Amino acid sequence: MNERYEDMYQAASRYYIQGETMESIAHQLRLSRSSVSRLLKEARESGLVRISLADHSGSQSPLASTISRHFGVRVHMVSVRENANENVRFDQVARLAGRLFTEAVDDHQLIGVAWGVTLSHVVKHLGRRPLVGSTVVQINGGANQRSSGIPYIGEILQSIGDAFDARVVLFPVPAFFDFAETKQAMWRERSVQNVLKLHQKLDLAVFGVGCLEGRVPSHVYTAGYMDTSDMRQLAADGVVGDVCTVLLREDGSYSDISYNDRATGLTPAELQRVPRRICVVADPSRAPAVVGALRAGTATDLVLDEGTARAVLDRARL
Repeated sequence: MNERYEDMYQAASRYYIQGETMESIAHQLRLSRSSVSRLLKEARESGLVRISLADHSGSQSPLASTISRHFGVRVHMVSVRENANENVRFDQVARLAGRLFTEAVDDHQLIGVAWGVTLSHVVKHLGRRPLVGSTVVQINGGANQRSSGIPYIGEILQSIGDAFDARVVLFPVPAFFDFAETKQAMWRERSVQNVLKLHQKLDLAVFGVGCLEGRVPSHVYTAGYMDTSDMRQLAADGVVGDVCTVLLREDGSYSDISYNDRATGLTPAELQRVPRRICVVADPSRAPAVVGALRAGTATDLVLDEGTARAVLDRARL
């Protein structure tokens, strides 16, 4: 153990456990107060110190409580000023989601992640939390006819792996197969089976909600995964959005949507086997898709802003 680490450990132990002041610690370690402050900051950033809050049922505002009571989820809500633009809204919700995600993970966990616009924001706000024996698993395919999806998706998952010192497992299949028969054949391949077995053992899943007509475009509907005829067919089928690239109607139904026979993400029924499921959304125009996702039972925790929460309540007529 080097001298710097020893000073960092002593400072953190005295400050967070023994309740000593920075002045007292500086005197005992024969350092300046600013040096102690830097040691404590370094201890937090390195993961030596993990600051946590006691578990709670989520936000307690009337908006949050109504959503929680009706849909049976913990609601974590942040207030965003009415005239805030989309980037500000996404950033503030992503900050809250990043803190919740960082606090939720633990050693020896399988952590499922669905890629998308929302998760690309959330990973920017993860805290450093070194874990032992944990694995981050991609839970929906990402390739399409134009791209493998690996640069975009790999960056999201690797950011999570780096924050938690976790192994990263990609799922190198299309987001949607061209033919349901091709998916069925691929699902028999041993390399794919290895990832599917991890999906069945997830401890935690984190995902956003895609929307066909969201004000902030969903990656799956704008990056070459579907063409114009596909979008027309989805609209005709009553699809409002997706979770993990599994398409949903606003009433929460999905099993009879033919496009889902070609989808590669976890279905709502499969997600329900995961003990903790954090859904993150920061766009009021996605309210129909959020209502569908909640009615399908996809989430145990919902992270959102006040404006989106109000839109969800209005859409669900609560």
